[in-house]
Amino acid sequence: MKYRLVFTKQYEKRARRFLKLHPELEPAYLKTLKLLQANPFHPSLRLHRLTGRLSGLHSISITLSYRITMEFLVVDEQITPVNIGDHDTVY
Repeated sequence: MKYRLVFTKQYEKRARRFLKLHPELEPAYLKTLKLLQANPFHPSLRLHRLTGRLSGLHSISITLSYRITMEFLVVDEQITPVNIGDHDTVY
């Protein structure tokens, strides 16, 4: 089953800014997106549900230090990235 990634203008702007600051992470970022689309439950993504003020969102890992928060709608097989950055930035 292939999931559909839906990028908002706000997320695209955040991702461009993130990649401008961390160009060395672009290959890992692109690999993460491909894996997310193919199998969001893959163990290397470390998918988990967030709580507190980010309740309703999920998080995956690009690396041990960098994350993507996202809306994860299993019913529609649709994933909408919300934010990207280091642990303190996205949480």
